Amino acid sequence: MSRRALLFLMLFVFAACGRSHKNSIQIKGSDTMVNLGQAWAEKYMERNPGNFIAVTGGGSGTGLSSLISSTCDCAMSSRNIKEKEIALANKRGVYPFEIKVALDGLAVVVNPENPVDKLTMDQLAGIFSGKTKNWKEVGGRDERIVVLSREVNSGTHVYFKEHVLRKMDKNSKEEFSPGALMLSSSQAIADEVAGNSSAIGYYGMGYISDKHKPVSIAKDAESPYVAPTIENIINGSYPISRPLLLYTNGQPQGLIKKFIDFALSAEGQEIVRATDFVPVNK
Repeated sequence: MSRRALLFLMLFVFAACGRSHKNSIQIKGSDTMVNLGQAWAEKYMERNPGNFIAVTGGGSGTGLSSLISSTCDCAMSSRNIKEKEIALANKRGVYPFEIKVALDGLAVVVNPENPVDKLTMDQLAGIFSGKTKNWKEVGGRDERIVVLSREVNSGTHVYFKEHVLRKMDKNSKEEFSPGALMLSSSQAIADEVAGNSSAIGYYGMGYISDKHKPVSIAKDAESPYVAPTIENIINGSYPISRPLLLYTNGQPQGLIKKFIDFALSAEGQEIVRATDFVPVNK
């Protein structure tokens, strides 16, 4: 068994045994952040062999629910916590504290065989709401568009709906197309796009590979088309970007604080860059 496989087997066993060890913490939540969280945990434990950090996904909503129910020590989230979640947490004696640890651009991706390589925000909204049904309507082939989305518990799903479909209009009731395939993870979207020339989906830019073609996005028809790159996230030109967050119960203390301090350190932020996200600290 490889050293990395053994490490994560140990994490799995630890997670199953609860959170009683004072030198161990459990982190849960955003699938967008799970690879980043695991990379932080692996490097932190190399530096601190007496500590154990278990990192699992499940979605931002799942992570925040676990924090609220005190079944994890730290929640990873690719969206801001909601007022109703804060109220529920407070009723249970939990006081969520937010820490911004990285930035992310949401990449809209198609299969490399698809000739479409740029879309406006309005065209994206039309596709993902189901109003635009055929690729020929946006310069592609005469094929039905297969719309892929993360499931509703995902912070990525919430962010995309609020920023693309609803255009940050609190009065908008726009929803994803009834025919959209709701998938459980960013990796599931990546796999489906890789094998389906008619599909379009979205995920954190850390999942981009040569099996997908990221689409350049323009704010409107008069604006330049911008690719989802680290440089364009930093300079603010890419229109679909967001913070990546950790939530703890009150200000972090003890091992949780040490781990978050590491994530925000120069070494931790270099891991952010290495996993194709954007550092918040240079």
